[in-house]
Amino acid sequence: MLVKTIRNLRGVLTFTACTINTIVWFIPIFLLGIVKMLLPIASIRSVLSRWLMGFGDAWVSVNAWIFSVANDTTWDVRGTRDLSNRKWYLVIANHQTWVDIVVLQTVFSRQIPFLKFFIKQQLVWFPFLGVAFWALDMPFMKRYSKSYLARHPERKGQDLEATRRACEKFRDAPTSVINFVEGTRFTPEKKAHRGSPYEHLLMPRAGGVALALSSMGEMFDAILDVTIVYPNGPPAFWAMMCGEFDHVIVDIRHRSVETWLVSDGYQDDRQFRKEFHGWLASLWSDKDALIEKLQLPPD
Repeated sequence: MLVKTIRNLRGVLTFTACTINTIVWFIPIFLLGIVKMLLPIASIRSVLSRWLMGFGDAWVSVNAWIFSVANDTTWDVRGTRDLSNRKWYLVIANHQTWVDIVVLQTVFSRQIPFLKFFIKQQLVWFPFLGVAFWALDMPFMKRYSKSYLARHPERKGQDLEATRRACEKFRDAPTSVINFVEGTRFTPEKKAHRGSPYEHLLMPRAGGVALALSSMGEMFDAILDVTIVYPNGPPAFWAMMCGEFDHVIVDIRHRSVETWLVSDGYQDDRQFRKEFHGWLASLWSDKDALIEKLQLPPD
């Protein structure tokens, strides 16, 4: 009983510290975001974007420090060599838990430009975080089910078009765009339901990656193919708050942006779409094998 009480107390203290940190950085991020929205001058907006990214990095760095105090985590990070915060990156990663976001922010903080996530539309209403995401130009996306699109065919492609518009904003300053290609967190139940051929991954969804490359492909210096493995199982977010985030392996592979990938043909060119799916499926097969290898205990 005492151990459980201490665990939950640690969780409450960690959550409180992160909330205070978020509120502190929310104010300048929100105010600068309003100024940026109202000023039509491109040069000023570019400067404000850099300031906003600096505030975002500070917010993430303090959160990472709070989590490091709460958790005695073993970090095994591979492939950070040659990273730069003056370059544009497309980051793709597997997704198992909300802790993945903390892991990526911690690993890449001040190593590459501030990470931009594709955010579900519903999160815009989340207190503090929603407005902060908006001010930081995070792209909000709506996802429509097949049954909904069958009733409203005019909505088809709107989420992908929103991705295109959002990516255009990122030309102002070096940016890292991240896409959890599976579209949701991996669970054995989702794997079975979707009939995924992979052991540790869901089937990749190519649309967001294809449009990011279509909109910004000529600007990306590299694709960072990130594999996240928790040797003792993926921790829940509250478990991390309570100090139970013990071990993570992060493997980063630098992949070139091949010329043929930068194309507007994903939606209309069946042959291109087939080749793009094949390219992504190959990456995913390699990632699945790597996860299997990294989960094995060391000799």
